[in-house]
Amino acid sequence: MSPRMNPMPPLNPYVSRIRDLIYQEAGIFYAENKLHTLQDRCEKRMGELGSLSLQTYYEQLRVDTARSEITSLLNNITVGETCFFRNQPQLDALRRIVLPRIVQAQEKTAVHKIRIWSAGCSTGEEPYTLAMLMLEEKAGLLKDFSFDVQATDLNELSLEHARKGLYGGYSVRNLTTFFRQKYFTSAGDSLQISPRVQALVNFSRVNLFDSARMSLMKAMDIIVCCNVLIYFNSASKKTVIQHFCSSLQKHGYLFLGHSESLYGISDEFRLVHLPSATAYVKADREQGASR
Repeated sequence: MSPRMNPMPPLNPYVSRIRDLIYQEAGIFYAENKLHTLQDRCEKRMGELGSLSLQTYYEQLRVDTARSEITSLLNNITVGETCFFRNQPQLDALRRIVLPRIVQAQEKTAVHKIRIWSAGCSTGEEPYTLAMLMLEEKAGLLKDFSFDVQATDLNELSLEHARKGLYGGYSVRNLTTFFRQKYFTSAGDSLQISPRVQALVNFSRVNLFDSARMSLMKAMDIIVCCNVLIYFNSASKKTVIQHFCSSLQKHGYLFLGHSESLYGISDEFRLVHLPSATAYVKADREQGASR
């Protein structure tokens, strides 16, 4: 006989109301089959606060005009796992194909600066990877260009980790000896990223659902937003993608996670196929960009 499964705890009706507050704040959507997970996260936070019931906690969130508690809850529910050089085929396409195209487009203008945005940067491995790749091109393709990486996330705790630049375990599993030796120093059982890499990355808290804040993210040449849209529903995805469209230069590229797609979400972007990877460009660009 198979062991008896423990029954799921009853779902508190106030979880749905908290789910709605989270959606209004950040566009993150919890489907019905994920509400028990949300209840667990809320109860963990309630234990830290000494709150006695979900109703009491909901009321605290609802009247929190300073948004401090909703921010703390978001810190608890938006914990991501990532590593350096997570999607090598995508990075190769970005470096070998997309970057030269952007340089070519900028050579026709007075602006010679590459701006990259890592949206949903988690603990910083992705933007630091991008910064290292840019440094590798500094003596060649980018010798006449400056560059920086804007790295944003909703989770303040993840951003704090990222700013320290100290990594170990799963995070560094894909690092080659070359990158370890050139851009890291040993710090006990961990690796500390080089200050010259840190200097290229600007970390800030940005809510992708916040139209006012997103309007400040302008003139981006490359936007990398991997495994973030999976937390949104169709309506909030459309809002975020519209923000990206406004932020991206006409010649720019948008990279998503391998399981993510804009099919049925936006007609302002079109898919382009790169060797072993895909990206999106603005739909009004010439078809030559896909070759």
